Amino acid sequence: MAFPEGFMWGGATAANQCEGGYDQGGRGLANVDVCPHGEDRFPVMLGLKHISQVDSEHYFPALEGVDFYHRWKEDIALYGKMGFKTYRMSIAWTRIFPNGDDAEPNEEGLRFYEDVFKECRKWGIEPLVTITHFDCPMHLIQEYGGWKNRKLVELYKRLVAVLFERYKGLVRYWLTFNEINMILALPFMGAGLTFDEGEDQTASKYRAAHHELVASAWATKIAHEVDPQNRVGCMLAGGRFYPLTPEPADVLEAMRRDNENYFFTDVQARGAYPAYALKFMEREGIDIPWQEGDREILAQNTVDFISFSYYSSRCATTHKDEMGGQTSGNVFASVKNPYLKASEWGWQIDPTGLRITLNSLYERYQKPLFVVENGLGAKDELVDDGNGGKTVIDDYRIDYLRSHIKEMDDAITYDGVELWGYTTWGPIDLVSASTGEMSKRYGFVYVDRDDAGKGSLERYPKKSFGWYKKVIATNGADLD
Repeated sequence: MAFPEGFMWGGATAANQCEGGYDQGGRGLANVDVCPHGEDRFPVMLGLKHISQVDSEHYFPALEGVDFYHRWKEDIALYGKMGFKTYRMSIAWTRIFPNGDDAEPNEEGLRFYEDVFKECRKWGIEPLVTITHFDCPMHLIQEYGGWKNRKLVELYKRLVAVLFERYKGLVRYWLTFNEINMILALPFMGAGLTFDEGEDQTASKYRAAHHELVASAWATKIAHEVDPQNRVGCMLAGGRFYPLTPEPADVLEAMRRDNENYFFTDVQARGAYPAYALKFMEREGIDIPWQEGDREILAQNTVDFISFSYYSSRCATTHKDEMGGQTSGNVFASVKNPYLKASEWGWQIDPTGLRITLNSLYERYQKPLFVVENGLGAKDELVDDGNGGKTVIDDYRIDYLRSHIKEMDDAITYDGVELWGYTTWGPIDLVSASTGEMSKRYGFVYVDRDDAGKGSLERYPKKSFGWYKKVIATNGADLD
């Protein structure tokens, strides 16, 4: 096996999917809090309408998550026992600035994360922190219109400055925006966007994206100024598009769909808008809200590394009548690939696609890569472990992860890709971002919680817990 010394094995979570405690410690309300479980969730997330406050008519799974807010020591101890080298987690913006534009940060929120980071350090775990994992304070949405408003760039700069100063020496690895390209598919959850009747939604999304890209560059600049040891990465919802057929029109369509996603990382890693994006915006009549200094800040503050999530590859074709059905995969629907099997939620499983994506990103940017999400959502059955306890026999999850880790090894060994680490999604069962379900489980640790929010929240290590512990201990040499 070719995993380098110091390879960062671990797991990844998001505050809005595991933390809970939405009304404790001075925290304010965020967009992710008001995305309900059930059939209303997607209209809310798509920005076609939104619920502005918690009500009694809906169940909001993010409000409690899996109660990391109260159980963080217990959960970090589990990660420590697995031997994690890193733990990717996110900051809840409204725990630091409850309204987003408050005059002073919330000390109780700052102290909470400081305690979490110190506990990670106690176990020898390097925190990898996502500054914004979809959450946007509801006050900023209602008062300013979310990321459509340039005001959020300055508020984000203030947030990151507080974080970098407070956690200097505790956190060295940062991600600016989680799956920044998700703004195109889930604008409300991705950037707090809602739309008026008749509004050009595509134009609004790209204007908001410009503000996020400028804010990301400012965060990189501030991080390096506060501590030259800081390393800042961007984060993409990854997965290559394959042409469904070798017909040139399909190959071109796959390239176009890839560029739609690569636009974001092209700006963050190369420091300028790519020509294909400028031409697209020209054709669509999209005016990017450039301000003096934007081009310079983008050019001079590119990211140190590229991180991405990978759950599945995708297919593209120009023949809509020959598509053979749609498949979901991390929200982005695509044509079904006839050569691939799918998970219980219809996400097609393609380990080789991870190697292809790694090569594509490394060839494009020549910057270090980090796989920060990869995992299998499945329905798990809690059974007796034979020793008076309970567990889950999740060989299907082990098989999934093993096959993807082997492809990472090949990308390093045979292709020369520089890969810093791998954090599975998620090391503990948590609320699904796309569905709001708990029954779509990813973790090495089972959490007693159902889709209606019922259960003890007790934690039970699964079979995969011991398997991943062995993988980490052998630096990926033993995958059996």
